[in-house]
Amino acid sequence: MQHRFFALISRMRYIGRWGLMRNTFQENIQEHSHMVAVLAHGLAVIDRDILGGTADPDRCASAALFHDASEILTGDLPTPIKYYNPSIKQAYKEIESVSCEKLLGMLPEEVRRTYSPLLHESDKAVRTIVKAADKLSAYIKCVEELKAGNTEFEPAARQTEEALRAMKLPCLDWFMAHCLDSFRLTLDELEA
Repeated sequence: MQHRFFALISRMRYIGRWGLMRNTFQENIQEHSHMVAVLAHGLAVIDRDILGGTADPDRCASAALFHDASEILTGDLPTPIKYYNPSIKQAYKEIESVSCEKLLGMLPEEVRRTYSPLLHESDKAVRTIVKAADKLSAYIKCVEELKAGNTEFEPAARQTEEALRAMKLPCLDWFMAHCLDSFRLTLDELEA
């Protein structure tokens, strides 16, 4: 029997993000998930090694890699629709859960237990860091678009920055204070 899970995961690159926005460069959920994994790992390392917390960087990075996997089956629903009202938000969460279960069913039964908490983000501490990394990735996309002169991302940048600050997550606050401004630099400035 051929298990189709990994073949479907490889198709994340075909699911575009920011569908309602004019983009200077396109982003797909595979690229986004990689960046969220890098950021989630970094936030967890900051929590553990700088702030003395207990976050597990490897677990956070792994969960982040799969945090949008359900969108392989659902597509990327634009944020204004996804969060339009509580009923739509709840219905979409249920659709995501069904999609994750369908993906899990494409794995050998022996490994489903390993992937289930990654697809469902079942650990609250991990989920919090992945959510912060997800928002942070969206904010960085806004910064990059603004750097390229695309002012269409100004409202999204403002709203996303407010949401990040409202999270009151110490590792995120540390990252924003010590790492975020470097995303505004040119390549020459980064290498200096």
